Amino acid sequence: MAARKANPPVIEVQARPGQPLGMPVERFLRTYWHKHPLLIRNAFADFASPLQPGDLAGLACEEGVLARLISHDRASDDWSVRTGPFQETDFPGLPDHDWTLLVQDVDKWDADVRALLEQFRFLPRWRIDDIMISFAATGGSVGAHVDHYDVFLLQGQGHRRWQIDARASQGRRPTPQAFRDDVDLKLLREFKPTHDWVLGPGDMLYLPPLVPHHGVAQDPCLTFSIGTRAPSSAELIGDYLDTLIADADESVRYHDEDLKVPADPYEIDVTAMNRVVEALNALRMNDPDRLGDWFGRFMTTYRASGDVVPAPEPIPRAAVEQALDEGVLLYRHPWSRLAWRRAKRGATLFCSGLEFALSAKDAARLAAAEEIDGALYGQLSARGREVVLELLAQGHYQRAHDDTREDIDDEPAPALSVSAAHGDADDDASDDADTMDADDAVDDDADVEAVADDADSPEERVAAAEAADDEADTDDEADPSDTGDDGIPSRA
Repeated sequence: MAARKANPPVIEVQARPGQPLGMPVERFLRTYWHKHPLLIRNAFADFASPLQPGDLAGLACEEGVLARLISHDRASDDWSVRTGPFQETDFPGLPDHDWTLLVQDVDKWDADVRALLEQFRFLPRWRIDDIMISFAATGGSVGAHVDHYDVFLLQGQGHRRWQIDARASQGRRPTPQAFRDDVDLKLLREFKPTHDWVLGPGDMLYLPPLVPHHGVAQDPCLTFSIGTRAPSSAELIGDYLDTLIADADESVRYHDEDLKVPADPYEIDVTAMNRVVEALNALRMNDPDRLGDWFGRFMTTYRASGDVVPAPEPIPRAAVEQALDEGVLLYRHPWSRLAWRRAKRGATLFCSGLEFALSAKDAARLAAAEEIDGALYGQLSARGREVVLELLAQGHYQRAHDDTREDIDDEPAPALSVSAAHGDADDDASDDADTMDADDAVDDDADVEAVADDADSPEERVAAAEAADDEADTDDEADPSDTGDDGIPSRA
């Protein structure tokens, strides 16, 4: 007798006190992470956006900021994409509908936005890519699309209608994924939603990779997209091979001192292939430490380096230690990525592609240190303190006083407000126009599960699912030459 197919887990839950995911994080990781979508109502209770639409528009005007403006002409079903930096005069002339402004890496520019990442400590920090924020005018969207990474879509202001196709995650035959070739965005040619929700401030939708989704702003809105980094096998292989090639010993070559007269001079025989394997093995491709060190460098090297620059001149140890004793804090540069791993001896700390041999205690302390004060510095070994000086010299930490840090919302911003515009923000610039517009009703034959705000109790659904489960941050960047009285580069 065939085993009965397990039912998919519930797809909507209500956050609980102490459980913003609506369940213990262990259950979320076991049941949903990388497997099933999940809507969490009120995940961020009483959420107040740390950023306003005008601040986002102002950031989109800055050099070095990755920003896009996506517009949709419903009559012709044409999509247009403009890339930043923009001018402040670009925004007042926009219509009050059908456009979206997306800005990536906002967590690198604003400390309050970066603080949201503390709510995702159940994930490895090196897996988190960035927080992208989008402002959308009413009807704004980036079309129906898929992403190749896990993403959390947090509604910050206003309301967004999200439709998803969860067939594949539910064990049903998925809709074929083909893409339109008539637009500059990677939009799905066909999109048939199975679920349809409207999210308000504090609601959050989690989507594993390759779940088709389409978001449309119901009114002017802000959406925060917390995306993860998921390098492709091609990226991994390509980068690791580059490392192997750079380190390869040119004197190690194919050799055949045991060559015998071949039966067929044109045949590449088994003996020849064994020699090839021997030559490749000399590269130590499967050496755990070599592989681990490469991966640490790879995952901490960001796709955009920001403006991390070395200190203009050497910084004396005595000056650093005196400053720390006097209460000066060293803040990590927002573009610097740190991680660590255990090695055969001690550990290795990775910082933006660099590596440092340390004790496991020192490596763990520094990897977690968004700021370094005198107390933390005093806990480090002599080698750990040397690494702090090296990171400081490279620009990965910078001096800052307690009351001198600023965010992008301290600067004058272009006029752009949730009450004046209308918008939508999807987590990636890739969506489909074959989906319904914001005012359209969902077809009965679209196999859609419409979830109303007053639907069956999410608590009851979570309890039932748990029973079944038991059975089975913008900081303004200072000029690198701007140093404090102690000679330590300052961020503010």
